Amino acid sequence: MKAIGYIRVSTEEQVKDGVSLDNQRVKLSAYAICKDLELIEIVDDSGFSAKDLKRPGIQRVIELVQSKAVDAVVIYKLDRLTRSVKDLGYLIELFQKTGVELMSVQDSIDTSTAAGRLVLNVMASVSQWEREVIAERTVEALAHKKANNKAYGPTPYGFKRVGDDLIPDEIEQEILKTINRLRSRGESFRSIAKELERRGCLTKKGNTKWHPDTIKGILAA
Repeated sequence: MKAIGYIRVSTEEQVKDGVSLDNQRVKLSAYAICKDLELIEIVDDSGFSAKDLKRPGIQRVIELVQSKAVDAVVIYKLDRLTRSVKDLGYLIELFQKTGVELMSVQDSIDTSTAAGRLVLNVMASVSQWEREVIAERTVEALAHKKANNKAYGPTPYGFKRVGDDLIPDEIEQEILKTINRLRSRGESFRSIAKELERRGCLTKKGNTKWHPDTIKGILAA
């Protein structure tokens, strides 16, 4: 069975050190011998995050899989391939469509077997669950901070940041009242921006030039 290996490290320090890459390379080579695979190449992405598939190495792997130039892709661990549930789903579908097997040394995944396919699907489901839980907790945490006038991101217009607290800024609060008053009269974002410029009101960055999108963002906060 003809196979291609894929290895990755995300930081420049790891690239310079080389130990992690070399370790993955050794593990893949040993695994290929045990599984009687013809490892034709080991592709690496040095210094690339796995947040998406915009990596030269993984793109080469995808091209080889799509052209069915290999029978299997061997990785050290699933997170070397991707950390995105969406991208993992795409890759799994690609492997299934082309009939190319995915083999992970550390995770004991071998999709040439029913057990291996089951493990991969379970891991994908758990990864998705973790992402959704983290997203829910983040939303709840931000809502709690916002409700208690705590800093939760860029300082919103009308406030100034003192430590982790948001304190009303008197001048910006007056401008905020003007924005809300004009909007309640049916004024467009563009006309509100022009009126603020005419009055010499300052933006958060201290500019007198206002943009309609800035007004929209302030009202949506």
